[in-house]
Amino acid sequence: MFSKPSFERAWVFAWSLVASSSLVAAGPCDIYSSGGTPCVAAHSTTRALYGSYTGPLYQVRRGSDSATLNIVPLSAGGVANAASQDSFCASTTCVITIIYDQSGRGNHLTQAPPGGFSGPESNGYDNLASAIGAPVTLNGQKAYGVFISPGTGYRNNAPNGIATGDAAEGMYAVLDGSHYNGGCCFDYGNAETSSRDTGNGHMEAIYFGDNTVWGSGSGSGPWIMADLENGLFSGSSTNNNPNDLSISYRFVTAVIKGGPNLWAIRGANAASGSLSTYYSGARPSASGYNPMKKEGAIILGIGGDNSVGAQGTFYEGVMTSGYPSDATENSVQANIVAAKYSTTSLTSGPALNVGSSISFRATTACCTTRYLAHTGSSVNTQVVSSSSSTALKQQASWKVRAGLGNSACFSFESVDTAGSFLRHYNFELELSANDGTKQMHEDATFCPQTGLNGQGNSLRVWNYPTRYMRHYNNLLYAASNGGVHTFDATGSFNDDVSWVISASFA
Repeated sequence: MFSKPSFERAWVFAWSLVASSSLVAAGPCDIYSSGGTPCVAAHSTTRALYGSYTGPLYQVRRGSDSATLNIVPLSAGGVANAASQDSFCASTTCVITIIYDQSGRGNHLTQAPPGGFSGPESNGYDNLASAIGAPVTLNGQKAYGVFISPGTGYRNNAPNGIATGDAAEGMYAVLDGSHYNGGCCFDYGNAETSSRDTGNGHMEAIYFGDNTVWGSGSGSGPWIMADLENGLFSGSSTNNNPNDLSISYRFVTAVIKGGPNLWAIRGANAASGSLSTYYSGARPSASGYNPMKKEGAIILGIGGDNSVGAQGTFYEGVMTSGYPSDATENSVQANIVAAKYSTTSLTSGPALNVGSSISFRATTACCTTRYLAHTGSSVNTQVVSSSSSTALKQQASWKVRAGLGNSACFSFESVDTAGSFLRHYNFELELSANDGTKQMHEDATFCPQTGLNGQGNSLRVWNYPTRYMRHYNNLLYAASNGGVHTFDATGSFNDDVSWVISASFA
């Protein structure tokens, strides 16, 4: 229960939010502070979370020269200055290197180090997220979220002021409700300071996905659950809580809070409406979770032991000192709704039309007579012209389809092998029959943007947006601008990922 003064303060904040049609003066962390549970970590790449905050939200690093830029709000308490990122990253690639803590405690999130599991980057570190993988608008102003692909993760193992032991805390995150999987574990919250599993009750983090190895909710997911280490919990038991509903919202507010033998799961549509409570009660009955043994590190996109199999998209989130009242969280939800999260285009450059037949011509100086083609299931580039055989012309021709994994982007069906699509597998491109699986659909979805070398289009891989469709030694890969694979080489990258798209040969 909350005190009358706490309720009245939260009510006043909520009324001010409802009365405003634009981003409001009070931010989520102002509301938590008014409720007596101040933020001790506040992370967002989309907006300031305090009404007076003017500092950096996040940092990007560009591929062309490794220069960095801090992205700040357009005004105090406002939306991120996405235009400054777009200008800085023009004609190259950018990744997010730091997500700054707005609370003043220095709990910034940076590239996660290896732990119980190693990441895919050099020395076992996790990947960094693309700076352009998750564009949105807030009150009509463009911003970017953090698109977490499997292998991507952020962490702070030297926290300041985050709850430890059985101390009370709260947290929320705004997430993409359509971007998830069953991998372990798309988390945001409290974890081990060693990046290793140190036992039951050593974590308390928001989880979002449809993993059913531990707990689950009603329907087929995805669900908001709590990662408490060695278990994803939807309620008091290690199994199913039918009151933890499957989520179908594009933008999701996910809430977890915990104190001595008390915790709760709450959630809502981040674009409208109010929070629902999916569980509120005693700690799980399984051994090791009462009392809790939280360690206070902060993770995003990974498990406490650096499990890196999950995917999801993060826009904003905070962690608090103390157990927030429902009234305070309801006011925070009203603030999130007032921010008016909305989708925006994932593509740019010369337009593609669903149903058309196209060809892709390479633009690298060595290879301007070569086109993207296939030989059986192998995808390559071949020299094609009007005098080429009918068979080769068909192999170099593709039907444009709405993206199988995201209809805001595109998939490419072979003209001569109906029902088979370009997809990446282990980051090599292949021609694969559509087997109807979520994984295949996501691997076969590409988002065109203005060509990085100024010609035509570059084709960004939707589910790994640091990667682009690239020809390398006449074979095709999903390649990043620098990385651990030979085909990630930085030399001629912009040329190798830029394609002139025109009418098909067949």
